[in-house]
Amino acid sequence: MFRYHEQTKHSYDSVRSNPNQLDWSSQPSTYKNYPDTYPKRQLDLDKEEDNFLYHIAGLTAKKSYPGFEYYLRINPSAGALYPNELYFQARGVEGVEDGIYHYEVATHSLAQLVPISEEEGLEPYLGYTHAMEGYLFLVSAIYYRSSWKYKNRALRYCLLDAGHLLGSIEAAALLKPHAVQMQYLIEREKLNRMFGFEQREFFLSAATLAIPRKEQKVKAVEFALPYVEGSGTFEPNAKIMQAYQETISLQACHKLLKAPKFDYRSDKLRETIFARRSQRGFEGDAITKAQYSYIMERITQPILSDCDEEVSVYAVVNRVLDMPLGVQKDGEYIKYGDFSRKAGYLCLEQYSLAAKGAVTFFLPPRQGTIRRSIKKQESSDTGSISHQTILG
Repeated sequence: MFRYHEQTKHSYDSVRSNPNQLDWSSQPSTYKNYPDTYPKRQLDLDKEEDNFLYHIAGLTAKKSYPGFEYYLRINPSAGALYPNELYFQARGVEGVEDGIYHYEVATHSLAQLVPISEEEGLEPYLGYTHAMEGYLFLVSAIYYRSSWKYKNRALRYCLLDAGHLLGSIEAAALLKPHAVQMQYLIEREKLNRMFGFEQREFFLSAATLAIPRKEQKVKAVEFALPYVEGSGTFEPNAKIMQAYQETISLQACHKLLKAPKFDYRSDKLRETIFARRSQRGFEGDAITKAQYSYIMERITQPILSDCDEEVSVYAVVNRVLDMPLGVQKDGEYIKYGDFSRKAGYLCLEQYSLAAKGAVTFFLPPRQGTIRRSIKKQESSDTGSISHQTILG
């Protein structure tokens, strides 16, 4: 993965060479719909559980331009290409029959792919021995939706947008009583085969919003779904598949068992989830020091995970009242001055984003994490390294 990121990272020259001329009429579909032979039902937003699921991946707005229009979703996506799909197992959820589902964005529907019994389910593929009451979410990527535009760099965007979808699950989970746990130690290869992805789609991560039934052990469900097209058109990319295969098994993972603590109003949270967008129109105004501190406190909260990342938070301070211009690392100044232009350069020369925003955040892995990952790569016969370099 380190080699992949080194080969596909942007530079001053790369953003100016080999422009990708896009034929928008040939853009892959951003919706995957299972045939009507699968049982389906539309979400009823008056029902609590359906409303919860809608707040993870529902359609929230439409943009119209001469000749075409497209819809925006609750989960942000680079270029509005939406390479990720959401699957889940529901067990003991009110109003949802026990089974494995695909969230059908285009029709606001749940397609039941496989029913499950009390004795079997997806739990063992996520590392559980007992039945989990609630939701087991799986996030996949149909990478051609991104590689159509971003070519070899597309796996970066699949990972980025998978993080956006996990973040949407985390945000919606705040509307529920139990904390969500992110999971990366999942049996990807077996799951990919069972879901019939045929190397056009692959699982990246999972999230659990469930509690164990301690008295009820469960065995792994077995099934073989036929392939279902998710992009309309497809072109294979060997570099992307190699990078995926070499990192399918994660190494040296550190489990984080500490849950975050937030204070919020559920009604305001629902409004915010529904109204947020991946695009931002900055007005160039300042924020207060208290607002900045509030943001820093919340973005540094722990995340329940079976393979935690050590990430530093760099902040380029542009306009925060009672705070000097400069760069902070993990809340402490390391340099003073106006760095808005340099921040804009790092944002792929989108200077308006970095110059008009009150603060620009950068989230690299900590140096020790990078050194451990490189060392592991150098000592590996397969070239497989920990996913701790993904953010690089």
